[in-house]
Amino acid sequence: MSLLSDLRSSPELLTNLTRREVKGKYKRTVLGQLWSLVNPLAQMVIFTAVFSFILRMQPDPGDPSGLDTFSVWLLCALLPWAFFVNVVNGGMGSLVGNQNLIQKVAFPRVALPVSNAFSVAFTWGIEMTVLLVVLLVLGANALLWLPAVLVAMLVLFAFALGVSLLLSIANVYFRDTQHFVGILLQAWFYATPIVYPVSLVAEQSERLGPLFGSVTVLDLYRLNPMERFAEVFRNLLYDNRWPALDSVLICVVWAAVSLVVGALVFQRHEKKLAEAL
Repeated sequence: MSLLSDLRSSPELLTNLTRREVKGKYKRTVLGQLWSLVNPLAQMVIFTAVFSFILRMQPDPGDPSGLDTFSVWLLCALLPWAFFVNVVNGGMGSLVGNQNLIQKVAFPRVALPVSNAFSVAFTWGIEMTVLLVVLLVLGANALLWLPAVLVAMLVLFAFALGVSLLLSIANVYFRDTQHFVGILLQAWFYATPIVYPVSLVAEQSERLGPLFGSVTVLDLYRLNPMERFAEVFRNLLYDNRWPALDSVLICVVWAAVSLVVGALVFQRHEKKLAEAL
């Protein structure tokens, strides 16, 4: 794949672009990289107040970890979701935002969305480290599952990167893409069991019965790839157990398809970007 060879031939460029993204994100701010912790913590506080205290949402305790803390249960899925959204949004605008650079300098264009993904992964790594410390303080056996969590993070990285590659090209030709995707991500968030347990969907699905044939609402709901990723991360971090094999395989398939399709589309249009922009 030529995109991979392009990245291998220009490691310094990718490193410099990633460093630029990391430093530029919180440039001239008082808290600097601490904002990477403040933002998800603020979301956690808001969602915990609304869904735990007001709406009385109560997921099952971790099995077998025994954890029963809504805010931590929330973060185990919220942080992966935030990583996905940031990679998609940043990658989608990476080509349009560097229009002058693309039109004036010859370099592997794929380095732009990839460097954005790496910079977001850097921030995500800090957030997940803090979450790991919190889990250990609460008594969860999180260190044992750390290697599996790292693999899950890598798979989600591939999925998010593939989507961002595809949308970065779409945004060049159709500038409405960023607005449409913004609305889609809002709906996608609530279609993913982040602030509520999937058991609520299962209860409603059972109440409604099959929609057609043997297909239920829950079956359609679980076609959402981020639902599977949320399950995998919660099983590993909050429950401290292996996720279901079918969920793992589905996540890997989604990641592989996303990355291959995104790379093929990007490669096909890469040479036309200067003109299209």
